Amino acid sequence: MVEISNGLEFNGKFIYCRQGDITDSEVEAIVNAANNHLWMGAGVAGAIKRKGGKSIEDEAMKKGPIQVGRAVITGAGKLKAKYVIHAAVMGQDLLTNEELIIMATRSSLEQAEKSRLKSIDFPALGTGVGGFPIDKCAELMIAEAMSFLKSSTHLKKVGFVLFDEASYRIFVKTLKKMRGLV
Repeated sequence: MVEISNGLEFNGKFIYCRQGDITDSEVEAIVNAANNHLWMGAGVAGAIKRKGGKSIEDEAMKKGPIQVGRAVITGAGKLKAKYVIHAAVMGQDLLTNEELIIMATRSSLEQAEKSRLKSIDFPALGTGVGGFPIDKCAELMIAEAMSFLKSSTHLKKVGFVLFDEASYRIFVKTLKKMRGLV
């Protein structure tokens, strides 16, 4: 296990945190914090739609509605990433909880592995419109990524891209605290 200032490498796999705009990520897939009907309105979804184009939402909506906690994969339009994985972390009530964040994270990772992707970037699921606490989100998502990477065949890199510095610092601190779990 090798600790890097913003990440952790173990068994040839890498978990990292980065501050910035997820729509600029140069990975195979980025994750969209979605609702179960897969329409893209505010927050991360709105940013992805603005930068990548309406075709992303059109393709996603053809695959919905889906069960809250599940994820589907679409093309990424004009984004640098090749795919967008839409993780339904809330329903039309715009509410989320621990179980749904864990399920949506796991389902996104499974979609990436099934599609033989090597790299994926996540936003902090459920913390924007869903109002879920960022510190608890960091614990849940990082633990799920660590667990998944222990047995993944294709997926090698999982990133957490946080727009603001405070959220970024929380994710980095959580990752450092959890490094003993690998």
